[in-house]
Amino acid sequence: MKRLLIWLFCAGLAATMMASEPARRPRIGLVLGGGGAKGAAEVGALKVIEEAGIPIDCIAGTSIGSIVGGLYAVGYRADALDSLFCSQEWLSLLADRADRFKDKILTEEEGVTYIFGIPVSRVGSKHANPLFGAVKGDNIIELFQKLTQTGDSINFNELPIPFRCVAADLKEGCDVVLDCGSLPIAMRASMAIPGVFKPVRRGKRVLFDGGLYNNLPADVVKAMGADIIIAIDLTQEKEKPRSFSLKESWGIGGLADWVVSRPDIKRYEQNCKLVDVYICPALGKYGVTSFSRESIGQMIRLGEEAARSKWDELMTLRQLTGEGGVTSLE
Repeated sequence: MKRLLIWLFCAGLAATMMASEPARRPRIGLVLGGGGAKGAAEVGALKVIEEAGIPIDCIAGTSIGSIVGGLYAVGYRADALDSLFCSQEWLSLLADRADRFKDKILTEEEGVTYIFGIPVSRVGSKHANPLFGAVKGDNIIELFQKLTQTGDSINFNELPIPFRCVAADLKEGCDVVLDCGSLPIAMRASMAIPGVFKPVRRGKRVLFDGGLYNNLPADVVKAMGADIIIAIDLTQEKEKPRSFSLKESWGIGGLADWVVSRPDIKRYEQNCKLVDVYICPALGKYGVTSFSRESIGQMIRLGEEAARSKWDELMTLRQLTGEGGVTSLE
């Protein structure tokens, strides 16, 4: 809040000293953290940000935040995202389930073996690298392709709202900021939780969930030129940022070093200090797999409540931005 007031003071001072030239409005960056199903709360918070009339100039997201952020960047707004979250058959989507076989115990078709519609043995996906991980994520990529309607190779700066997607390279021990290429595959790479989803190969890199190194990428929107940063953080007070068990990922050498050093925690703490409007919904009773429609609806509501508690800060920010509103395709 202090930085917002400083900006407001400086803007007023500049306008007084240079009455013939309007002061440049600050560039607003939106950060969307990772947290699985808890990303529904980001949708609720976005409803309030839109209501406040805050223009968004750039977005960075990790994991579920990359999905919400990528869709927002191409032009979806909070109401549309609300409908999308509430209408999805999440088991079918996340487990690559073939619904036509969901009532059959065992089915084989074209080299793929299904148990109750969930593939357990299959030929390799054209999108995902056949490394450790249970789910290839083909259903997810198909959904992203349908929703984004973007080409195979685009510059994410050219989206209606410039966007960055954060993934991780365990071999190199770093986060990877994706700013071009296939948007659906970038979003899929950002959510590749070790041991759950197969990683995505991009050139010589094998990419995993971005939360391993940068779960709240405020530094990324800062690098995009954001003067003021709004963050929607799904990390809860009693949690450490994204934790993965060696039991589920013991086959990945780079993860052992990550577990010992936990570079994500230091990065998270540094990034929190960059945030001007910090929104953290109270989601203590919900987890990354809380995809029931009732839970999704409740988390959207909690996201709205958390953002509304920051209304005074949003209004201060609104004064800085002047006329305008959230960037839209409409």
